[in-house]
Amino acid sequence: MAGIIPHTTKEIGDAGEEAAARHLAAQGLQVVARNFRVKGGEIDLVCRDGAATVFVEVRKRAGAGFGGAAWSITPTKRQRLVLAARHWLARHGEADCRFDCVLIQGDRLEWVKNAFSAD
Repeated sequence: MAGIIPHTTKEIGDAGEEAAARHLAAQGLQVVARNFRVKGGEIDLVCRDGAATVFVEVRKRAGAGFGGAAWSITPTKRQRLVLAARHWLARHGEADCRFDCVLIQGDRLEWVKNAFSAD
């Protein structure tokens, strides 16, 4: 999407996920899947960080209104992420895992490791 200004919600989300994937790869993580979907849940990015599987939720917001990117990850959203992660682990083998978030507000990108647990 270089040079193209995203206009639709999907284009904006895709641009945010691409920025997050580039950032995480630059930090040494390996992106192994994007938009892993199962009935009832989706994971934006699945990465490897050494031996750990990292499930990443990417949230992009123009600004901090309504609590910003972090507040948009509701308990229901976390449950859906955990559901999808359980499916991933069942298909690909159990592994140490964690849930990270990449929060993008305007031009600011923040990577939050261990943002929440599966409990």
